[in-house]
Amino acid sequence: MSVLFVVMIGLSVWYLSRREPLVIQGEVQSRTFDMAARVDGRVAQVTVARSENVRQGAPIIRIDNPELIAKYHQSQADLAVAEAELARVKAGFRAETIAVRKAQMERAAADLTLAQQTYDRKRQLAASHDAPQADLDKATAELAVAERGREQARFAYNEAVAGFTREDLGIAEAKVETAKAGVETLRSLVDQMVVVAPADSQVFRIPVEDGEFVLPGIPLITLVDLADMWVQFDLREDLLRDVKVGTRLTVRVPALNDRAVELEVRIIGAKGEFTGWRATRATGDFDLRTFEVRAYPTQAVEGLRPGMSVYTDWSDLRR
Repeated sequence: MSVLFVVMIGLSVWYLSRREPLVIQGEVQSRTFDMAARVDGRVAQVTVARSENVRQGAPIIRIDNPELIAKYHQSQADLAVAEAELARVKAGFRAETIAVRKAQMERAAADLTLAQQTYDRKRQLAASHDAPQADLDKATAELAVAERGREQARFAYNEAVAGFTREDLGIAEAKVETAKAGVETLRSLVDQMVVVAPADSQVFRIPVEDGEFVLPGIPLITLVDLADMWVQFDLREDLLRDVKVGTRLTVRVPALNDRAVELEVRIIGAKGEFTGWRATRATGDFDLRTFEVRAYPTQAVEGLRPGMSVYTDWSDLRR
């Protein structure tokens, strides 16, 4: 009887003093790319399949947008016109143009000489009352027109000889730069008609089909970078006192036959989330926040996939 009593006392002491396990669960995550295009249009071709491995820069989706292609070609034509105009301004007026304007100036000078002679005769005749005043008025008007014509011809000839002004050159150069910017803008959009993989990754989800109309910013495909995986823990703040960047811990992966995997903590959230743990008592206790902790495998783990769960006894870390 005394032996049974001692055994019962021993079991009670062991039960009361035994260490309760503190199991913490985490989830495997990885870098994910939700690829979208900057242009609208119809999906011309999806070049990959789900779960397919793709290399960085490989085309994965092609978008068809004939209107955008036409605008791009139009911008190229506008650039060619602007460049031709700039070349014309730099070259100045052709010799033939200068000769024509010189001839126009000489003809205008001859017209002015004739108009002056006619005016002089009409004025003398009108003074002697041998011609009506109306003839003198007409000759006066023709003389004024001839003078303005000669001035305009002289200005045109001087302009041809001097060439274009610096202001004209600046305007032509600005038009070329504007046209180039338009071409570059449309070229960047045309390049976006082919969506490429940003890194070596694996296709996870393809929510679009061939021929479907898509809009800018709408995810077309999701890629997962299996070379950049980590385990995320959402820990109460009271569990962080034994954790720092560089801390190593061993977790178990149920999906891999409870395989042990060593992790290293590299990121600890800078600020706790407000959707955390609530106090268990109305007084004498306080709410606990949740911090995100990312731990990376110290070596590659074959078969580890995003979404798998891991667990560990956090008490082992605190001993």
